[in-house]
Amino acid sequence: MTTFPVKPEKPSAVVETYLLGQIPLEDGLRLQKRLVQELAVRRDGQIHLLFCEHPRIITVGRTGSPAELRLDAPLLRNRQIEVRWVKRGGGCLVHAPGQLAVYPLVPLEWHGFSVGEYLDRVQAGMMNALDELGVVSHTRLGCHGIWGRTGRLAAFGVAVRDWVTYHGAFLNVAPPMGLFRLTENASDEDARMGCLQAERRSIAKMPKVRAALVRHLTEAFGCDRYHLYTGHPLLRRSTQAG
Repeated sequence: MTTFPVKPEKPSAVVETYLLGQIPLEDGLRLQKRLVQELAVRRDGQIHLLFCEHPRIITVGRTGSPAELRLDAPLLRNRQIEVRWVKRGGGCLVHAPGQLAVYPLVPLEWHGFSVGEYLDRVQAGMMNALDELGVVSHTRLGCHGIWGRTGRLAAFGVAVRDWVTYHGAFLNVAPPMGLFRLTENASDEDARMGCLQAERRSIAKMPKVRAALVRHLTEAFGCDRYHLYTGHPLLRRSTQAG
Protein backbone atom coordinates (compact mmCIF):
# COMPACT_ATOMS: atom_id res chain seq x y z
CA MET A 1 0.00 0.00 0.00
CA THR A 2 1.49 3.32 -1.11
CA THR A 3 1.28 6.31 1.24
CA PHE A 4 1.43 9.94 0.15
CA PRO A 5 3.44 12.95 1.38
CA VAL A 6 1.53 15.26 3.68
CA LYS A 7 0.85 18.75 2.32
CA PRO A 8 0.67 21.93 4.45
CA GLU A 9 -2.53 22.17 6.48
CA LYS A 10 -5.41 23.27 4.28
CA PRO A 11 -9.16 22.60 4.26
CA SER A 12 -9.72 19.29 2.46
CA ALA A 13 -11.12 19.64 -1.04
CA VAL A 14 -14.05 17.56 -2.24
CA VAL A 15 -13.75 15.02 -5.04
CA GLU A 16 -16.92 15.29 -7.14
CA THR A 17 -17.17 11.91 -8.88
CA TYR A 18 -19.36 11.29 -11.92
CA LEU A 19 -20.24 7.88 -13.36
CA LEU A 20 -20.99 8.66 -17.00
CA GLY A 21 -21.51 5.19 -18.45
CA GLN A 22 -20.61 4.72 -22.13
CA ILE A 23 -20.26 8.00 -23.99
CA PRO A 24 -18.65 9.07 -27.29
CA LEU A 25 -15.09 10.32 -26.94
CA GLU A 26 -16.08 13.74 -28.30
CA ASP A 27 -18.71 14.21 -25.57
CA GLY A 28 -16.15 13.32 -22.92
CA LEU A 29 -13.63 15.82 -24.30
CA ARG A 30 -16.24 18.57 -24.52
CA LEU A 31 -17.31 18.01 -20.91
CA GLN A 32 -13.72 18.06 -19.67
CA LYS A 33 -13.03 21.38 -21.40
CA ARG A 34 -16.07 22.95 -19.73
CA LEU A 35 -15.04 21.64 -16.32
CA VAL A 36 -11.43 22.79 -16.74
CA GLN A 37 -12.70 26.34 -17.34
CA GLU A 38 -14.80 26.12 -14.18
CA LEU A 39 -12.05 24.71 -11.96
CA ALA A 40 -9.48 27.24 -13.20
CA VAL A 41 -11.37 30.09 -11.50
CA ARG A 42 -12.49 28.30 -8.32
CA ARG A 43 -10.62 28.85 -5.07
CA ASP A 44 -11.65 25.77 -3.08
CA GLY A 45 -9.47 23.12 -4.74
CA GLN A 46 -12.46 21.07 -5.85
CA ILE A 47 -11.59 18.02 -7.97
CA HIS A 48 -13.77 16.43 -10.63
CA LEU A 49 -13.27 12.71 -11.22
CA LEU A 50 -14.99 11.29 -14.30
CA PHE A 51 -15.42 7.59 -15.05
CA CYS A 52 -16.69 6.43 -18.44
CA GLU A 53 -16.27 3.95 -21.27
CA HIS A 54 -15.96 4.87 -24.93
CA PRO A 55 -17.14 3.12 -28.09
CA ARG A 56 -14.19 1.65 -29.97
CA ILE A 57 -11.83 4.33 -31.26
CA ILE A 58 -8.07 4.92 -31.46
CA THR A 59 -6.59 8.14 -30.11
CA VAL A 60 -3.12 9.45 -30.92
CA GLY A 61 -1.39 11.75 -28.44
CA ARG A 62 1.42 14.26 -28.90
CA THR A 63 4.18 11.63 -29.03
CA GLY A 64 2.24 9.27 -31.28
CA SER A 65 2.56 8.73 -35.01
CA PRO A 66 0.87 6.73 -37.78
CA ALA A 67 3.86 4.37 -37.59
CA GLU A 68 2.33 2.92 -34.41
CA LEU A 69 -0.79 1.81 -36.29
CA ARG A 70 -1.14 -1.44 -38.19
CA LEU A 71 -2.64 0.25 -41.22
CA ASP A 72 -2.85 -3.04 -43.08
CA ALA A 73 -5.36 -4.43 -40.56
CA PRO A 74 -8.86 -4.74 -42.10
CA LEU A 75 -10.54 -2.55 -39.44
CA LEU A 76 -8.16 0.32 -40.24
CA ARG A 77 -7.83 -0.32 -43.96
CA ASN A 78 -11.63 -0.28 -44.33
CA ARG A 79 -12.04 2.65 -41.92
CA GLN A 80 -14.26 0.64 -39.58
CA ILE A 81 -12.60 2.19 -36.54
CA GLU A 82 -11.94 5.92 -36.22
CA VAL A 83 -8.48 7.31 -35.52
CA ARG A 84 -8.51 10.64 -33.68
CA TRP A 85 -5.54 12.91 -32.86
CA VAL A 86 -5.91 14.47 -29.39
CA LYS A 87 -3.96 17.03 -27.36
CA ARG A 88 -2.66 14.82 -24.57
CA GLY A 89 0.59 13.16 -23.68
CA GLY A 90 1.40 9.66 -24.84
CA GLY A 91 1.10 7.84 -28.13
CA CYS A 92 -1.55 5.62 -29.72
CA LEU A 93 -4.21 4.17 -27.44
CA VAL A 94 -7.09 1.85 -28.30
CA HIS A 95 -10.39 2.49 -26.49
CA ALA A 96 -13.42 0.20 -26.32
CA PRO A 97 -16.25 -0.79 -23.97
CA GLY A 98 -14.79 -2.71 -21.06
CA GLN A 99 -11.93 -0.23 -20.74
CA LEU A 100 -12.49 2.31 -17.97
CA ALA A 101 -11.45 5.88 -18.76
CA VAL A 102 -10.38 7.66 -15.57
CA TYR A 103 -10.35 11.44 -15.98
CA PRO A 104 -9.20 13.36 -12.88
CA LEU A 105 -9.51 17.15 -13.24
CA VAL A 106 -7.25 18.54 -10.54
CA PRO A 107 -6.25 22.19 -9.95
CA LEU A 108 -2.52 21.61 -9.46
CA GLU A 109 -1.57 24.99 -7.99
CA TRP A 110 -4.19 24.85 -5.21
CA HIS A 111 -3.08 21.36 -4.20
CA GLY A 112 0.61 22.16 -4.52
CA PHE A 113 1.26 19.34 -7.00
CA SER A 114 3.78 19.39 -9.80
CA VAL A 115 2.71 17.52 -12.93
CA GLY A 116 5.12 14.72 -12.01
CA GLU A 117 3.73 14.41 -8.49
CA TYR A 118 0.17 14.42 -9.82
CA LEU A 119 1.03 11.52 -12.15
CA ASP A 120 2.73 9.64 -9.33
CA ARG A 121 -0.34 10.06 -7.11
CA VAL A 122 -2.77 8.88 -9.78
CA GLN A 123 -0.58 5.88 -10.52
CA ALA A 124 -0.18 4.98 -6.84
CA GLY A 125 -3.89 5.43 -6.12
CA MET A 126 -4.80 3.14 -8.99
CA MET A 127 -2.28 0.52 -7.89
CA ASN A 128 -3.70 0.61 -4.35
CA ALA A 129 -7.15 0.02 -5.81
CA LEU A 130 -5.87 -2.94 -7.83
CA ASP A 131 -4.25 -4.35 -4.70
CA GLU A 132 -7.65 -4.18 -2.96
CA LEU A 133 -9.13 -6.07 -5.93
CA GLY A 134 -6.51 -8.81 -5.60
CA VAL A 135 -4.47 -7.82 -8.65
CA VAL A 136 -0.68 -7.68 -8.27
CA SER A 137 0.69 -4.80 -10.36
CA HIS A 138 3.96 -3.02 -10.93
CA THR A 139 5.45 -0.06 -12.79
CA ARG A 140 8.32 0.29 -15.25
CA LEU A 141 11.28 2.57 -14.66
CA GLY A 142 11.10 5.87 -16.50
CA CYS A 143 7.45 5.86 -17.57
CA HIS A 144 3.97 6.08 -16.12
CA GLY A 145 1.70 3.09 -16.55
CA ILE A 146 0.66 -0.01 -14.66
CA TRP A 147 1.57 -3.56 -15.63
CA GLY A 148 0.50 -7.02 -14.50
CA ARG A 149 1.57 -10.52 -15.49
CA THR A 150 -0.62 -10.37 -18.66
CA GLY A 151 0.74 -7.02 -19.89
CA ARG A 152 0.00 -3.33 -19.49
CA LEU A 153 -3.20 -2.86 -17.50
CA ALA A 154 -3.37 0.95 -17.50
CA ALA A 155 -1.99 3.50 -19.93
CA PHE A 156 -1.60 7.19 -19.14
CA GLY A 157 -2.16 10.19 -21.39
CA VAL A 158 -2.67 13.51 -19.62
CA ALA A 159 -2.83 17.20 -20.45
CA VAL A 160 -2.79 20.42 -18.42
CA ARG A 161 -4.60 23.66 -19.19
CA ASP A 162 -4.59 26.72 -16.91
CA TRP A 163 -2.89 24.44 -14.36
CA VAL A 164 -5.86 22.06 -14.31
CA THR A 165 -5.30 18.46 -15.42
CA TYR A 166 -7.53 16.65 -17.88
CA HIS A 167 -7.49 13.47 -19.99
CA GLY A 168 -6.04 10.82 -17.67
CA ALA A 169 -5.64 7.04 -17.46
CA PHE A 170 -7.25 4.09 -19.21
CA LEU A 171 -7.67 0.86 -17.26
CA ASN A 172 -8.40 -2.36 -19.13
CA VAL A 173 -11.06 -4.15 -17.11
CA ALA A 174 -12.53 -6.53 -19.70
CA PRO A 175 -12.33 -4.99 -23.20
CA PRO A 176 -12.17 -7.03 -26.44
CA MET A 177 -8.43 -7.69 -26.35
CA GLY A 178 -8.12 -8.40 -30.06
CA LEU A 179 -8.52 -4.68 -30.80
CA PHE A 180 -5.19 -3.90 -29.17
CA ARG A 181 -3.40 -5.72 -31.97
CA LEU A 182 -4.15 -2.65 -34.08
CA THR A 183 -1.34 -0.81 -32.29
CA GLU A 184 0.67 -3.52 -30.54
CA ASN A 185 4.26 -4.25 -31.40
CA ALA A 186 4.57 -7.98 -30.77
CA SER A 187 8.32 -7.67 -30.11
CA ASP A 188 7.85 -4.96 -27.45
CA GLU A 189 7.01 -6.59 -24.12
CA ASP A 190 6.19 -3.22 -22.53
CA ALA A 191 3.56 -2.51 -25.22
CA ARG A 192 1.64 -5.79 -24.82
CA MET A 193 -1.75 -5.09 -23.25
CA GLY A 194 -3.42 -7.07 -20.48
CA CYS A 195 -6.65 -6.73 -18.54
CA LEU A 196 -8.03 -7.25 -15.05
CA GLN A 197 -10.23 -10.13 -16.13
CA ALA A 198 -7.21 -12.08 -17.37
CA GLU A 199 -5.22 -11.15 -14.27
CA ARG A 200 -7.97 -12.39 -11.94
CA ARG A 201 -8.99 -15.33 -14.17
CA SER A 202 -12.57 -14.39 -13.32
CA ILE A 203 -15.18 -11.78 -14.23
CA ALA A 204 -14.05 -8.27 -13.27
CA LYS A 205 -17.13 -6.25 -12.33
CA MET A 206 -16.94 -2.62 -13.41
CA PRO A 207 -18.91 -1.21 -10.41
CA LYS A 208 -16.50 -2.87 -7.98
CA VAL A 209 -13.49 -1.52 -9.89
CA ARG A 210 -14.92 2.02 -9.93
CA ALA A 211 -15.71 1.88 -6.20
CA ALA A 212 -12.14 0.92 -5.32
CA LEU A 213 -10.71 3.61 -7.60
CA VAL A 214 -12.91 6.36 -6.10
CA ARG A 215 -11.73 5.58 -2.57
CA HIS A 216 -8.05 5.25 -3.35
CA LEU A 217 -7.79 8.19 -5.74
CA THR A 218 -9.55 10.41 -3.19
CA GLU A 219 -6.89 9.40 -0.67
CA ALA A 220 -4.12 9.82 -3.23
CA PHE A 221 -5.16 13.45 -3.81
CA GLY A 222 -5.05 14.16 -0.06
CA CYS A 223 -8.83 14.49 0.22
CA ASP A 224 -11.13 12.88 2.77
CA ARG A 225 -14.51 13.42 1.07
CA TYR A 226 -16.07 12.47 -2.22
CA HIS A 227 -19.57 12.84 -3.64
CA LEU A 228 -20.88 10.32 -6.14
CA TYR A 229 -23.25 11.10 -9.02
CA THR A 230 -24.64 9.25 -12.03
CA GLY A 231 -24.34 11.28 -15.24
CA HIS A 232 -23.56 14.97 -15.45
CA PRO A 233 -25.99 17.85 -16.17
CA LEU A 234 -23.58 19.52 -18.62
CA LEU A 235 -23.24 16.28 -20.55
CA ARG A 236 -27.02 15.85 -20.81
CA ARG A 237 -27.42 19.45 -21.92
CA SER A 238 -24.71 19.04 -24.56
CA THR A 239 -26.29 15.84 -25.88
CA GLN A 240 -29.73 17.44 -26.14
CA ALA A 241 -28.28 20.47 -27.92
CA GLY A 242 -26.54 18.21 -30.43
